[in-house]
Amino acid sequence: MAKSKAPSILDIIPAINKGPLQPVYYFFGEDYYLLQNVLDMISKAVLPLITSDFDKETFYGDKKPLGEVLDFAKAFPFGSEKKLIIFKQFEKVKDKKPLVDYAASPADFTVLVLIHNGIITNLSTEPYKTLSKNNFIFEAKELKGKNLLKWLIRHIEEKGKIISEENAQMLVDISGESRSMLENQIEKIITFMSEDKEISFDQIQSLSTRLKQFSIFDLQNAIGKKEKDKAIDIAFNLLENSAEPVFIVAMLTRYFTGVSRVSELTKENIPFQQAARIVGTHPYYYKDYQQARRLYSDSDLAGVFRALLHADLSIKTTSADGKNIITILISEILS
Repeated sequence: MAKSKAPSILDIIPAINKGPLQPVYYFFGEDYYLLQNVLDMISKAVLPLITSDFDKETFYGDKKPLGEVLDFAKAFPFGSEKKLIIFKQFEKVKDKKPLVDYAASPADFTVLVLIHNGIITNLSTEPYKTLSKNNFIFEAKELKGKNLLKWLIRHIEEKGKIISEENAQMLVDISGESRSMLENQIEKIITFMSEDKEISFDQIQSLSTRLKQFSIFDLQNAIGKKEKDKAIDIAFNLLENSAEPVFIVAMLTRYFTGVSRVSELTKENIPFQQAARIVGTHPYYYKDYQQARRLYSDSDLAGVFRALLHADLSIKTTSADGKNIITILISEILS
């Protein structure tokens, strides 16, 4: 029976690093960063086995017939131990069925990497059925939540550093879920670090100060204290440094959801550290949540969530400027 879903592309990374390489990799999904990252890993692993430029080729789905690519894959290398064939935009290939016979019996001297941008709704059809049967197909889903943290922690380890899960979450909260942005922030932190092995809370917190940039925590704190002018200045700084309006709205929604729970946690005498985890923040920032809850009544919070919903709808359904949306949002929250 065909698999209902493909394994994650992350599952194949350890095997790529360790070797040997498979003869066929079919990667699909919407995480284009991950698709390119794993493709680069395979290329790096194969290159030492290639001595001729003729044994490495890249083709595109709208320009090269699949049959010709497969014939090239079956031909012996020009003196190299391996051949590397990269076939991009495979989703544009109209007739994919010739891949069935090749996937059933691939050339052992060729590494064929097929990149399919986008999702596949039915893996029970060919050639996906045969690819699944032979464990050649993997999905690149956009990383969220725990999976994003795992990637971040592993990426930092590859740089020769370590980070706790709690501090990794804080870095995501500050930078957003864009992995290219996270990579940039990691490079900046490591550049400013000494010989310390672990990326600490203080190093993450001081990154924005060194770069003269505000973080989402600064915005939350200003709004939590009802400092309107300061909040707008910080929001503009965030937007000018690549923060998306949707990220700001999402983080403020998360923040006020946490603030709304503070009274309940206080009544139940939940320990400080545990309460911080429950509301979704670092313990260092929990005191700001407590202060905000004293300033925001239940009625105020109801108004806040209405304003956040309005901003979210504006982002998704209009072409309004991001600065205008966020300015209106802050004004409505602090009216």
